[in-house]
Amino acid sequence: MPDTPSNTALPALPPLTDQAERLIALGVPELAGLPADEIRAYARSATADDGAGSATGDGSGTGSSTSSGTGSSPGTGTGDTLLAVHPDRVPASALTPLLRRGDKPGFVVVDMPDVDDFAPAGVELPDSALYLVTGLDRGGRMANWSPEEALPALAGEGRTPLVLSEGIHWVLQQPAALERNHCFMTIGSRLRKANGTLDARTPAIWISNGTGRDGRERRDAPKVGWCWWGNRHTWLGFASGTGRGE
Repeated sequence: MPDTPSNTALPALPPLTDQAERLIALGVPELAGLPADEIRAYARSATADDGAGSATGDGSGTGSSTSSGTGSSPGTGTGDTLLAVHPDRVPASALTPLLRRGDKPGFVVVDMPDVDDFAPAGVELPDSALYLVTGLDRGGRMANWSPEEALPALAGEGRTPLVLSEGIHWVLQQPAALERNHCFMTIGSRLRKANGTLDARTPAIWISNGTGRDGRERRDAPKVGWCWWGNRHTWLGFASGTGRGE
């Protein structure tokens, strides 16, 4: 697939200690059942450990500091490290209303009542309530690719697709990551059906036009919805990172 030119550069993420305070101000500790001071302490510790280690592993047991997968203490000095709460502690349905664009809160589309059943697929999250995701990229160059086409390309680059909750955390910390005509899918999350096969939908985060069942009052609001695994969308890239770590 040919790349789509993308000249949009995002600002650096806030320091991890600022990200912790943002989550606390939004009420995420209460939603996750975590003391606020635990999130603060984690962010301070991760900042102090900056550069002490790197995320390793790509889900197949191999990797480097720019690999996908999980590991310990990915470097946090580049402004591209995200503080995330494990989706087992706070699901996407609870995080989404915390999103804001102007005065419009985020929402989940009405035909995705099973949003919290979309789980990590083909990616491994750290076994901890709090963890880091490094090397975030919106994947705009893959706009107008299908998820089916993008996934092997990301793997070939040593990147790991974001899961839905990570994508939401990213927009909470960096609202500029979501802009009209430059939004993204989070294809690290899939829904496995009772028969073991994967549902044909994949989650995405974009901006509502206020049409159809969204309602006019939700125009310009952040929106969690879904796209078909085999379909292409010119306004959606594929959010990914270079690693995860505790």
